[in-house]
Amino acid sequence: MPALGTLSAGGAAAGVAGLLRLRRGPALASPLPAAARAGAVHDGAQLVWGRQLRPALVLPAGLLPLQASKRLTLRPPAASAEPAGEAKSPGLLEKYPAITTGFFFFMWYFLNVIFNILNKKIYNYFPYPYFVSVIHLLVGVVYCLLSWAVGLPKRAPINATLLKLLFPVALCHALGHVTSNVSFATVAVSFAHTIKALEPFFNAAATQFVLGQTVPLSLWLSLAPVVLGVSMASLTELSFSWKGFINAMISNISFTYRSIYSKKAMTDMDSTNVYAYISIIALVVCIPPALIIEGPQLMQYGLNDAIAKVGMTKFVSDLFLVGLFYHLYNQIATNTLERVAPLTHAVGNVLKRVFVIGFSIIIFGNKITTQTGIGTCIAIAGVALYSYIKAKIEEEKRGR
Repeated sequence: MPALGTLSAGGAAAGVAGLLRLRRGPALASPLPAAARAGAVHDGAQLVWGRQLRPALVLPAGLLPLQASKRLTLRPPAASAEPAGEAKSPGLLEKYPAITTGFFFFMWYFLNVIFNILNKKIYNYFPYPYFVSVIHLLVGVVYCLLSWAVGLPKRAPINATLLKLLFPVALCHALGHVTSNVSFATVAVSFAHTIKALEPFFNAAATQFVLGQTVPLSLWLSLAPVVLGVSMASLTELSFSWKGFINAMISNISFTYRSIYSKKAMTDMDSTNVYAYISIIALVVCIPPALIIEGPQLMQYGLNDAIAKVGMTKFVSDLFLVGLFYHLYNQIATNTLERVAPLTHAVGNVLKRVFVIGFSIIIFGNKITTQTGIGTCIAIAGVALYSYIKAKIEEEKRGR
């Protein structure tokens, strides 16, 4: 990057100096003594991306034409063609970044709801979470490779240092992904998300005790109604299973560490490339246990039973679509994490579960009780309370 910056600055200086020579012409050069002209050329080379030392500091006032002085506020060559005084005003998204962040959250929620519903439908006729987890990652990896092939985005180079940095993130991602799917395949969607609603507490604990960042007591207290509300919203679908409970708790811990280490990894690479490399590493990690644990069953009767129930076309298309939605919602979640703090991301994750639980109740025809509605309202109110308290704390920090 330093070499690139030096080259760009040098090119900008030469380009602007050339433009000035063309625009001045003989009329600007003739009244100046030779020494003054040499000084002007020398000063014109002292550019720092579109700025230079004021000529009035080195030239007599009488030798500086009025028209020329107006042209001495230099800009990069790419912007030199724009008329003077017509600086581009910031766009709506630049002026209000909250709109962009809100859009990321909306897409994150929408894609996650679609994924969870389709994922559960697949498990109803194909209960093999290790194999399905591999399919999720495989479709995502193919998506990343195709995106790199067309340059959207451009693939970031990786070396041993970055690989070492990303490997624990990918390991946590793989472990959290597989255990989440085991939980979703074992128990109802509402119960799995009820357990996973505890993730903000794990995240807050890791933020304070692993990262060493103090989490105020008020924020701790504001998380209580969030988790309470989500729990109440899903009590009508509660179906306890130790297998589902333990795997959901393991996924909470795994995703907490994934969020923390992903935040650190983003300092050297953009989030899109980070998640692409994480997906590739996680796929390699997930394949061996899938082959060992579910491979024999799939070869004997698992695949044939699924095809007999829904047909080859639907089976393959369901696996492809659920993998695509999984990758897209995780990519959006990673982009969102890049824009907000880990704890804010975790609370948004809880609110996302409210949407998932609500839509799962509608899609699967579960009866909506008064308690479910009250719990949903409490969870939303808790998120609003957390957001307000966090905003006030950040404003106080900036005011100091």
